[in-house]
Amino acid sequence: MFSDSKTSPARSHCSLHSDQRQEEKYSSAENSTTTPQHEVSHDEECVSKAPDGGIRAWLSLLGSFCMLFCTFGLINCIGTFQDYYQEVLLRNLSPTTVSWIPSLQIFFAYLTNPVTGRLYDVYGPRYLVLVGSILQTFGMMMTSVSTRYYQILLAQGVCTSIGMSAIYVPATACIAGWFDKKRGIAYGIATSGSSLGGVIFPIMISRLIPRIGFPWAMRSSAFLVLGLLIIANLTIASRVPPDPRPVSKKILLGPFVDLKLMLVNVGFLLMTLGVFIPINTIAVESLQHGLSFTLSHYLVATLNAGSLFGRIFAGVIADIMGVYNTFISVSALAGVFVLALYIPATNSTAIFVFSVIFGFTSGAYIALVAPLVVKISPLPESGYRIGLLFFLSSISGLVTNPIGQAIVAKWHGDYTGIKIYSGIMLLSGTGLVFLSRLIATDWKLNVVF
Repeated sequence: MFSDSKTSPARSHCSLHSDQRQEEKYSSAENSTTTPQHEVSHDEECVSKAPDGGIRAWLSLLGSFCMLFCTFGLINCIGTFQDYYQEVLLRNLSPTTVSWIPSLQIFFAYLTNPVTGRLYDVYGPRYLVLVGSILQTFGMMMTSVSTRYYQILLAQGVCTSIGMSAIYVPATACIAGWFDKKRGIAYGIATSGSSLGGVIFPIMISRLIPRIGFPWAMRSSAFLVLGLLIIANLTIASRVPPDPRPVSKKILLGPFVDLKLMLVNVGFLLMTLGVFIPINTIAVESLQHGLSFTLSHYLVATLNAGSLFGRIFAGVIADIMGVYNTFISVSALAGVFVLALYIPATNSTAIFVFSVIFGFTSGAYIALVAPLVVKISPLPESGYRIGLLFFLSSISGLVTNPIGQAIVAKWHGDYTGIKIYSGIMLLSGTGLVFLSRLIATDWKLNVVF
């Protein structure tokens, strides 16, 4: 519908000077491990020219919403799939073995992001989203006909996830070019799509499986994804012109000498080790406390419903308090609530209350992570840098569930150990992001950042 190649003179001027600035920036980066705050000032000036509205901006936001509904919305309900595989389809396998399916799904969804991020920077979102849409839909259809472990591993854990990666980076990177003063709320609205998907998919799948069976439940989900991704392909567009410069060491290695960015990357890696623990295990653990199979899946939906409101709230507050201040405050609360509320939750009421509160406070994990990167990065490289963050976190995604299952086994089926582990990882990761914020603001606390 919209061409990504059309640029205005103002945008070309902005991009030209941004390119010139990159040469100066990375020359100094060779002799320093930190990027001075003023180095991104021109990029921020370019971003300030964003329209913060208009038909193309809002249509692109709609496309991002649909893409995040289909990608992280599906990832947010992997606990539903693990529960079904563990209790029904693959019940002859150990929980640790089954847990590799959602782990691979997170791993591959994150692993290829630097590649898709760089492709986005060079070519824009159009072809990436198209290829990703085909791969994700095909992978889900193949999952519907899979009956063996390796088949599900390849279809859902690999094919679907690579498609998600090609979709996710454009969904998050394009928003920064369209919104500046309203960037926080724009990201909040877009990422609420993943929460809404996390509400709809668990309920949809758990209700359809008893009626039409798992194969057609998965196909129905795939048709829903296909319809939304068609909308996304027609509406998504990037305001920032493609940057066709050949890949250079300065572009590839620049993030690794930026101390602030690496602290955010490692912090997000640690948070990934913790945040998916409740999402993946709350449905399975609730069965031990007497909840029915159907009701346990409503826990996943309840958690994502809380996350929906949490992401919009985080986006609104980020525009007022600053994206780093908001992310740190809300994410720290998520870690505290895991330790204070999740550990003693042993009845249905307490578990449901925790799922709502954790969903709300953990919403910033997805809603604000891309703005964290954009805030301290040159805009023309935002796709690659966002992708790099998720690439590093792919390691966490791969080992999160196996580590969790190993802890549960060590505690002889008790989930207390895994809850302690989750809370510590969330707080540790938040602490590193806080350190990055202190460095970026010259160790000042009372500033909007």
